[in-house]
Formats: sequence, structure tokens, C-alpha cells
Amino acid sequence: MAYTLGFAGGGRIARIMLGGWVRNGAAITRVKFAEPDDSAAELLLSRVPGPLERVSRVSELVDCEFIFLAVHPPAIPTVTAELSGKLKPESVVVSLAPKVTISQLQRQLGGFPNVARVIPNAPSLVGMGYNPVCLAKGFPDAQMVRLMSLLQILGKAPFVSETHLELYALLTGMGPTYFWPQFYELRSILTGLGLPPHYFETAMDQMLLGTLAVMEQSSLSESDVLDLIPVKPLAEIEGTLRQAYRDKLLAIYEKIRPVAES
Repeated sequence: MAYTLGFAGGGRIARIMLGGWVRNGAAITRVKFAEPDDSAAELLLSRVPGPLERVSRVSELVDCEFIFLAVHPPAIPTVTAELSGKLKPESVVVSLAPKVTISQLQRQLGGFPNVARVIPNAPSLVGMGYNPVCLAKGFPDAQMVRLMSLLQILGKAPFVSETHLELYALLTGMGPTYFWPQFYELRSILTGLGLPPHYFETAMDQMLLGTLAVMEQSSLSESDVLDLIPVKPLAEIEGTLRQAYRDKLLAIYEKIRPVAES
């Protein structure tokens, strides 16, 4: 049976997930989305072909099978307030945001039980995603099968502990942003020096796979791995880069980690 999807929010995450489903031929008969920003809505409609319908209110999403909360954490209470008391018993609400826990979402939704959380990953756009999933206790089996089948179209969708979701937000959710600027600059330099783009892509893919394999499979210590290559062009800024990672990521984690419930 084909899916009907609702999105509260029509920004980047909606473009990534819907784009991935469309690219990979997901059986979706209807998508409704509520997005107050006209430019964001127009961009979604232009980037994602298919049966998309913009609606004016989040409450108009309640007839969809899966309703995705694709908004930042501060906007979650406003969105859940519009859905509370209006959801069908067989529907599922999937939060794509960090910080707000399943129990908090259920409470904001007036006790609605069918709640899941997913940390989305940008490579889902091309079916290569890694989207960690956590389901509410007692989540219905039939809806679980349907949801997981949908998410697995985008790539891997492992079940994880809810206590780890914010850590995955730092790793898989934001992780591509740590590397894309470096990769694009490396491509610009090397293709500018004469390396054909397709040669760059092949070598880059294998280099990255091998780099991770050495870390994970060589049994060498960190210092031994770092000593494998004698020429280190970025050695003088390595300390600054490491400190930037630590400062920025720990600060973000403090903002997105769930507040302890009383």
C-alpha cells in the first residue's frame, strides 16, 4: 500500500527526505506540507517533483499516515499543539528534531502513543543515508514495519537508544558539514591542477574508505596511525582544528541535549 505523508515544515530536511524518496521510487500517493515561508515552500516544490500539496495549517496534515515534524526544537510545541487531539489512532508522528524526547512529544500530543524520533542524514538524498531511529514503547508492529520500510529507502535506519540520538545529531546529522568544505576545496585545487574530475571522484572515494578502514581495522594506536604518512601539510593547524571541534560541538550539544524531566 502506498504512503501518504505530511510534513510540518518544508525546509532542508523535507527537501532531503522527499528528494530521496522520489529519486528512489518510493510509492507515495500524496504529500502535504505546512510551511509558512513562501521561499522555502517554493524551493521544495521546485526541487521535488511529485504529488506535493502545500497547506496553510499543520492541523491539515492529520489525515496522513506518517506526519514528520521537520522543524527546529523551539517550534515543536507550537506544531504539536496544532496536532493534539486531532490525530487518527493509526497515524504516526515522527519527530526529526533533537532535544524533545518521546515522552515529551507524547505529552504535548495529548497522550498520543504512536511517536518515533529520527535523526535525519543528508546523504538520504541519494539513498545513502544513516538515519538512527527510536520508537515509543508499545509502538504498533504494523506501523513499525511500514515506517522502517519507508526509512530504509533512504539508506540505513538502525534502532538506537534515545539517549544517544543527540550524539548522532552531532555525528551523522551535522557530520557532513565538517567535511564538505574541505572536500570541495580539495577537488577545486586538484582539478585545477589538471586531474580529471572522474579520476578525482574515484580516488577520493577509495581514499576515504581506506582512511576509515585504517582507523577501525589496523589495531594501531591513534599516534601510530597519524605517524604513517611523513608529510602532513596541515600539521601546523591541527591543534587549532581539534580545539575548534571540541569547542563548537560541546557547545552545540549543550543546546540540543534534552532537559531532564521532573
